[in-house]
Amino acid sequence: MKLLTNLSLSKKYSSRKSTMMIAMGTLCVSMLCQTPVSAGEISRVEVKGSEVVLYFDSVVEKASSFSLSGPDRIAVDIHGATSRVQSLNENGLVQAVRLGQFEPDTARVVFDLNRPAIVTSGQFASDGRSLRLSITEMGSGALRDAMGSARKQFIPPAGYRAQPPVKRYSVKIPLPAAQGGVALPKIEGPRDDSRPLVVIDAGHGGHDPGTISPHNGKREKDVTLAIARSIRDELLASGRFRVALTRSDDKFLVLEERFGIARRLGGDLFVSIHADAAESHAANGATIYTLSEVASDREAAKLAARENKSNILNGVNLSESPEDVSSILIDLTQRETMNLSADFAKLLRREGDSRMTFRSDSHRFASFVVLKAPDIPSVLFETGYLSNEKDMEFLTSRAGQTKVAQSVADAVTVFFARKLAQR
Repeated sequence: MKLLTNLSLSKKYSSRKSTMMIAMGTLCVSMLCQTPVSAGEISRVEVKGSEVVLYFDSVVEKASSFSLSGPDRIAVDIHGATSRVQSLNENGLVQAVRLGQFEPDTARVVFDLNRPAIVTSGQFASDGRSLRLSITEMGSGALRDAMGSARKQFIPPAGYRAQPPVKRYSVKIPLPAAQGGVALPKIEGPRDDSRPLVVIDAGHGGHDPGTISPHNGKREKDVTLAIARSIRDELLASGRFRVALTRSDDKFLVLEERFGIARRLGGDLFVSIHADAAESHAANGATIYTLSEVASDREAAKLAARENKSNILNGVNLSESPEDVSSILIDLTQRETMNLSADFAKLLRREGDSRMTFRSDSHRFASFVVLKAPDIPSVLFETGYLSNEKDMEFLTSRAGQTKVAQSVADAVTVFFARKLAQR
C-alpha cells in the first residue's frame, strides 16, 4: 500500500459574532457556533489502485463524497475534522491529492483523476479512526447521471463519533426604520387603511427588457406590466383590497427598490410578475418561487442568478446591500414570513389550476433578491415561458392576462380570509 502523506496539523478554532442592520425594531437571537467542540485531524491518506483510506488522529462527525467533471475529481468532506492545505502527485487513476479546510469544522480531500470515477462504497473502521472508500471508473454518460444524485454519506459507529457544534452565543440586531429611496407609487382602492395592501411588481423595465420572445419579439418588461395592471384591476374590482404597482410605466428599478417600496408602503403581500425563457422551446407552464438560500434544483439556482443580475448596469452593481446582509437577514428574521409565502404559493397554484398551465413542480425555492423583504410574504410568479409559442400567445392576449389576474385575485382573497379567521 502506497503512503501518500503524513500530516501533523495544528487545531485552530474560532467563533463569530455578527451585528447586521435590517428593518424595524431590535431582535436578539441564539445561534449555534460553527466551530466544533473537538476535531480530529486527517493524519494520512493512502491510495492503492481503486481503494482509498483516510486516517484520523481522533474521532470525526461524519463524511460525504461527490464527483465532479471538467476536470474529473472526487471530493470527500470530513465533518468535525481539520486539515492543512497540501498538494501531492500520484500516478494511476488518482493523479493528485489535495487537502484543505473547506469550513472551520470541515476538511475537504480532493482526488484529481485521470479518468471519470465515483465512490461506490465506503465504511468507517470500528473505532471511527479511518474511512475506507472504493472508487470505480465509469463512462462520461454514467458520470453525469451519478453527479445528479445525492452525496454518499458515511457515518462512524455509535460511540466513536464526534458531536456536532453545541456552543451558543447571542446576536443582537438593531432594526431601524426602512430607508427612503425612489418616489412611492400611488395606493389605489378603498381609503380604509385596515384593508390589506397588495403590492404588484412588474419585473424588469427601462434599459432591462428581460426575456425577448423568439416568436414575435415581445419583451418581458411589457408583458409583465400588462399582467400587473390586469391583476390590479381584478383586485380593485373586488373592493376588498388596496393595491399599488411598483412601476406603472417603462421604468427601471433596482431589485432592492422593488421590495423596498412594498416595505415603505406597509404592504401586506408582495407579488413579483415575470415570464420565463428556456433553450428548449418545448418548456412551458407557470412556476411560483418563494425564498430560500438553497435552491430546489439547478434550474432554480440559475434562474435566480440571472434575475439577480438585473441590478448590474454597464458593469456597475447598483445594489447597496452586501450579500452577507441578505444571508443573515434570511436566517434570523424571515422564518414566519417564508412560511406565509409558501402558503400563498400553494393557494395560487390551486386557484389557477383551472385557468392556466402550471409545471408539475410548480412551487420552487430560490434566492431571488426581490423576495428578501423580512416582514412581507412574497412570491415571484413566473407566469409562463415567452420562449414557448403557446405560452407566449396566452400571456400576450387579453384573455390570458385576465385568467392570470383572476387566479392571483382569488388566491389573495383566500389568503387574507384565512389570516382574518386566525386572529
